[in-house]
Amino acid sequence: MKILLVYPYSPDSFWSFRHALSFISKKAAVPPLGLITVSAMLPSSWEKKLVDMNVTKLKTTDIQWADMVFISAMNIQKDSVDYVIRECVKQEVKIVAGGPLFTQEYQNYPEVSHFILNEAEITLPLFLNDLESGRTPGKLYITDGFADLSQSPVPDFHLLSMKDYAFMSLQVSRGCPYACDFCEITTLLGRKVRMKSTAQVIKELDTLYKLNWRGSISVVDDNFIGNTKQVKNELLPAMISWQKSHKHPFAFSSQASINLADDSRLLSLMSEAGFGSAFIGIETPSTASLQECNKVQNKNRNMLHSVMKIQRAGMLVSGGFIVGFDSDSPSVFQQQIDFIQQSGIVSAMVGLLNAPKNTKLYNRLVDEKRLINSSSGNNTDYSMNFIPRMNQSELIAGYKKIINDIYATKPYYSRVRKLFVNYKRKKPKQQKINIPILKALAKSIYIIGIRSKGKSDFWKFMIWTLVFQPTSLADALEYSIYGYHYRIVYGLTDQIKV
Repeated sequence: MKILLVYPYSPDSFWSFRHALSFISKKAAVPPLGLITVSAMLPSSWEKKLVDMNVTKLKTTDIQWADMVFISAMNIQKDSVDYVIRECVKQEVKIVAGGPLFTQEYQNYPEVSHFILNEAEITLPLFLNDLESGRTPGKLYITDGFADLSQSPVPDFHLLSMKDYAFMSLQVSRGCPYACDFCEITTLLGRKVRMKSTAQVIKELDTLYKLNWRGSISVVDDNFIGNTKQVKNELLPAMISWQKSHKHPFAFSSQASINLADDSRLLSLMSEAGFGSAFIGIETPSTASLQECNKVQNKNRNMLHSVMKIQRAGMLVSGGFIVGFDSDSPSVFQQQIDFIQQSGIVSAMVGLLNAPKNTKLYNRLVDEKRLINSSSGNNTDYSMNFIPRMNQSELIAGYKKIINDIYATKPYYSRVRKLFVNYKRKKPKQQKINIPILKALAKSIYIIGIRSKGKSDFWKFMIWTLVFQPTSLADALEYSIYGYHYRIVYGLTDQIKV
């Protein structure tokens, strides 16, 4: 059996980092971890080939080679999904589909031959058993349980063209103990946090190391600290030991809830294990809006102090922010701006509220007859899929003000300076000077320092860094590149071709 695994193209977005990646000659930020995990569950005798359309084109000959095409996708990839399906139909090759998009909207894709929905560890074996027994496979394979992650294999990392990615990916757990009403994670993966064993995680690190990966690894868990006890007492000590014995080849990033700031030992262990950054859902400084969306973990705390505590522990903080809650008043826009600027959160993903399918928010809006259409999956494209309480023109104008006031060059570089004052790196950043880095430096100077609007702010920032924070020069260059990407994504500047 010949299996072609296809990961559709993801359009430009906040997290694509497409405009930043061009500086370091990378094609995509992260690989399709779900798809290569599914690949590892297929019979070892089958031939497998991966096409990640974010790093290479899908050719007709690729499809013609395959007996089946496996595809996995998220909502933001819908346009590319439609293209892949059309091409497979033309070549009369069967399609097997799974992942978040199809789990929620499989009825919209009648051309797909077989759907493997929910978690592959428990649904894919049903499909494979039908094939192996000679039975005609069904159209729909769906379960209502949650997978035991001890059964999850090491992903087929060897299928990747590793040189094309800025990060590798690692999954430790699934599920989140919280139930924010705009988030589909608990619908898809449950509130009970299920973890791989420490031995499984170490095996994946060994695999990446043996494949000669060195550098950044994104831990893609929706909440890395969801099972704090196991993470703190078992996993992190093992990761620290592994990093020491291998001379610290990896730098980790993660997603976590803000209560990370409440546990000094956990912060220390994560930093020692090589975690250098964490994405945290701040959402809003409005207490009423936090109450509305059931963001209980953010309530009754000084979130600004929590962010700064994480920064002082040696971890950078990126954050998610939302406007458009029913409880939001016009004052929320300046509140968001002030919080973001004071926090030193450089990568602030500010989006208009949207309601993904099957969330509490979605169901409430259906009942209130306020839903307009499906969410685009891109919460930074200025779109909403429901009628807000606030006047929509006022909401959009306020949202645009936030974006301009945090990502225009002057306030952006001011925020990075604020970060450098808050942030306490435990170990100096070691960066060998090589040809790719010199190319990135040259591109940065040419594009951001010479060709772009706001170039004077760039040079003022770099001079300030040289004078007051010379050890942060590499970070200053990196954040300047990020800022360029964010300004393009939000429409504040045009992309400049080299």
